[in-house]
Amino acid sequence: MKIALFPGSFDPVTKAHVDIVKRSVGLFDKVYIGIGANSTKPGFLSIETREKMLRAVFEMEPKIHIIAYEGLTVNFCKSIGATYMIRGIRTVSDFEYEKAIAQMNHSLMPDIESIFIVSKPGYSSISSTIVREIMRHNGDVAQFIPKEALAYL
Repeated sequence: MKIALFPGSFDPVTKAHVDIVKRSVGLFDKVYIGIGANSTKPGFLSIETREKMLRAVFEMEPKIHIIAYEGLTVNFCKSIGATYMIRGIRTVSDFEYEKAIAQMNHSLMPDIESIFIVSKPGYSSISSTIVREIMRHNGDVAQFIPKEALAYL
């Protein structure tokens, strides 16, 4: 069974995240969306809100499972039986950053393979960081967020 983890903060989930997940579902038997709890950086939205938001977005996808975790992502992969880690790539700088992490992860746990999925051009400028900034200034984020998630913002 091919099991993958798509880790991230999903603070909030964006249409770019949804695109990466939907494109990865056909490649794996089971896809976990792992909401990483970052102890050094408090989230904009609570972990519980992010979980509810993701469940609403993906409720019709039986292969997708939403779960929060703490600690090293490779250790979490091992605990859920995932041998693949999905990462979305928007820009060249994303690739450089993700490549370095993938190489470190491979050193820590050689059985886990990183899979990079390049975002579609229309989504390459969308990031949770930018969406949060728009929200902080009372801007309209509806075009960047899946409609099922808007009720949680």
